[in-house]
Amino acid sequence: MTHTTNDIAQLFPDIMAITDASLRDKVARVWDESITTGCGGKGWTFDELRTIKFTLLAGEIDMRFVEHLNSCVKQCMAIAEVLNSVFGDRVPINRDYLIAGALLADVGKLLEFDKDAAGNVIKGSFGEALRHPFSGVALCYKHGLPVEVMHIVATHSHEGDKVQRSIESIVFHHADFIDFDIAKYLGTPAQPA
Repeated sequence: MTHTTNDIAQLFPDIMAITDASLRDKVARVWDESITTGCGGKGWTFDELRTIKFTLLAGEIDMRFVEHLNSCVKQCMAIAEVLNSVFGDRVPINRDYLIAGALLADVGKLLEFDKDAAGNVIKGSFGEALRHPFSGVALCYKHGLPVEVMHIVATHSHEGDKVQRSIESIVFHHADFIDFDIAKYLGTPAQPA
């Protein structure tokens, strides 16, 4: 099944905030491939995507993968707006690249994740060999995303700690870790007093 841009917007409504229609369609094509080829080649349904925990590294949390990406995109847009209102053009941000990168940063997780025999989401063999920033960049490259967007995907996690992140990547990196650090906090059992 091929998912159109409008289909992908059911999961990620802010894809429509990308003003460049060609870029918007490329983002949708990357998501389509990740959805249809992920889960060890079995693919994912939209319902399954809506139930996947945002991270497998935080214990029992009630934060979902799709929610996390939508949260990050909204945080990024809000941060860009604040930076623009305070600093103007002195802090140049390509809003389309920021939104596209925020939407695609975790696209590789659908290849990284699989399901066990009981239907639980786990890190699959693909994910053991290749983390999502790498597979995400590969998908983006295949579909002709600009290098500036691939940079956000490549550098958003600890893989980017040894390089100079672009402004857009810095913004996304911090939005991503706001959610991740909150997830870790919520997933940590309360300690006895």
